[in-house]
Amino acid sequence: MKIEKLLIQPEGKTLEFKQDITSPKNILKTLIAFANTAGGIVLIGIEDGSKAVLGLEHPLDEEERLCNLIADSIEPRLAPNVELVNWKGRSLLLVEVYPSALRPHWLKSQGITNGVLVRVGSTNRQADGPLTAEMRRSALNLSYDEEPLPDINPDTLDVRVVSGLFAAVQTFTAHNMQMKKRNQILVKTI
Repeated sequence: MKIEKLLIQPEGKTLEFKQDITSPKNILKTLIAFANTAGGIVLIGIEDGSKAVLGLEHPLDEEERLCNLIADSIEPRLAPNVELVNWKGRSLLLVEVYPSALRPHWLKSQGITNGVLVRVGSTNRQADGPLTAEMRRSALNLSYDEEPLPDINPDTLDVRVVSGLFAAVQTFTAHNMQMKKRNQILVKTI
């Protein structure tokens, strides 16, 4: 993507500008949020407010440092496209993240409970437990309705309702549901 096109766009759901990597945690959070939502680009070497192109003083060192931070700080491992680009004699780092098939990603230091982030507008927001679970299901192409419910057993089900719902497929009685439960327990112990 051309730098000129990026510079005329505002920061938003898929674009973030950073002056440098002196605050790498914020960059890592943005990369995680991009991977967990719609993907995006972080352009480093751009002044945040004015979008002045400042460039990076030691671009190769900055690239190596950023790649090491990404590899060491994000779970599961994230492999964004990291490029050094030259624009009008200034070196910039362009980091492109695609929506991840391994989501949710999280910041290792905060763990999966607190380190999962999503992009909302131009901000990164912490994902709660249900959203994290939905990301996991989505990445696996599963539906909530297809999830097993291990806490449900024949004693907690209304046999009359289950029998009515599945009458065309199978006849359910309290006895045969209890037998299925015993068979499942036997299979698990073998």
